[in-house]
Amino acid sequence: MKLTISPKFASSALLLTLGLLSASCGKKFLDESPTDQVTDANFYKTTTDAIQATNAIYSELGKQGQYNYALWGIGDIGSDISYTGGGGGGDGIEQQQLDNYNIPATNPLTSNLWGGCFVGIGRANIVLQKVPAMQIDPAIQARSIGEAEFLRAKYYFDLVRVFGDVPLLTTPPTTVAEVNVPRTPVAQIYPVIEKDLLDAITKLPASYSGDELGRATKWAAAGLLAKVYLTEGKMAEAATQARTVINNSGKSLWANYGDNFKVANENGKESLFEVQYVAGRNQYTFNGLGFVGNEFFGPRGQGIVPQGGYGFNIPEDAFVAGYETGDLRRDVTIWKPGDAYPDGRTQPASLPGSPHGYGCKKWFIGKVNTNVWDSELNIAVLRLAEMYLILAEGVGPTAEGLEAINKVRRRSFGEAVGTAGTHDLAAGLSATAFKTAVWRERKYELAFENDRWFDMKRTGELLQYTAKGVKPFNIVLPIPQSERDVNPALTQNTGY
Repeated sequence: MKLTISPKFASSALLLTLGLLSASCGKKFLDESPTDQVTDANFYKTTTDAIQATNAIYSELGKQGQYNYALWGIGDIGSDISYTGGGGGGDGIEQQQLDNYNIPATNPLTSNLWGGCFVGIGRANIVLQKVPAMQIDPAIQARSIGEAEFLRAKYYFDLVRVFGDVPLLTTPPTTVAEVNVPRTPVAQIYPVIEKDLLDAITKLPASYSGDELGRATKWAAAGLLAKVYLTEGKMAEAATQARTVINNSGKSLWANYGDNFKVANENGKESLFEVQYVAGRNQYTFNGLGFVGNEFFGPRGQGIVPQGGYGFNIPEDAFVAGYETGDLRRDVTIWKPGDAYPDGRTQPASLPGSPHGYGCKKWFIGKVNTNVWDSELNIAVLRLAEMYLILAEGVGPTAEGLEAINKVRRRSFGEAVGTAGTHDLAAGLSATAFKTAVWRERKYELAFENDRWFDMKRTGELLQYTAKGVKPFNIVLPIPQSERDVNPALTQNTGY
């Protein structure tokens, strides 16, 4: 499977969730059922029903509440690696609000993140309620449960990192009162996330092939659990999970960093989990089949992407200057003046919204089809390189930790990852210096992969970043006012 978002499944899923939620997912393996024939009473009968209900959980990943809008606004633009860009003035005002840390409770990116995550959680809860009782293929049954657990954990992980305390819902609601509940402390949600992932590891297969590529594997669950433990400060547990993935997943690093971000290499040898995209239907939408970044991040007005390029998500000058000499990741990640375009022209010295001529290049695939607005390039959620960096941070400046971070560094300078390189960190670093080095490596290895704001929050760097006016209460973002309007039990975060 190339697991993708499809409008085909939306209306039938609306009925299968009794109108409380909507769903969509699928490419080759999903067909629309007539909406007047799909009901809660006649669904959840067959193996195909279980697969379709599970597929619906994935679809929010590719929409505006996750990787097609909210997460690059928060994870990139809200951090120290990029700023809004665009056409200036009021263009991208919702991103400017995050950029300048003047964030109202009506901000569309935070509102979409909240809504998208809870839609995904709702669908996962339905699968976890219905599928265990179905008389279907046991392998598909176990897999569907594991996928639902993995995805529920992923959505909750994003919610608690962005908003702090949020409502904990683990069963499908039957009344409005069961939805309008107070916020649950983060300390009570993380154990649920951990439990979901630990169980998912036991139920998910190690790999897929053919049309099933793109589904969550046991290694995706283990990798996400490593990241969860890291975020909680459980360093030994994080290292254990990362080490397990490295040693047992069969995954390996691409020799060339840029190979991670090519359509031909999707779901490839370094990938643990990706959001699946295909080229869309020439519609301006954040909720279609494809990724908007090719257009939104394309150099503004240069015509090397179908609609000319909007020039958002511009690399910060300090971020660009921070690359070490010889780091090959720079030319994969950013546009800079003089870079060659596919048509022979070059990146100008300045552009609207980018006075120094920089741009986000990592998700560029160019004008593959002038009639298609969005992009088919998948977005990396978890890669093996991050497991090496989690292992390094988890074990500190030991021989194992040094080798883990140095594998990532060697690749970044074009050296063989398995042998000592000229840019290796040497033994003898203090624990603090080594930790700082790992954080810096994450910044450049995972740049524009929607991670930086979360790392800055986790490491304390966010509160030290005064350039954008970050205030102490900005370690969490505002609870959407639209949610508080319908749920009086929701309190607002301090400062908003």
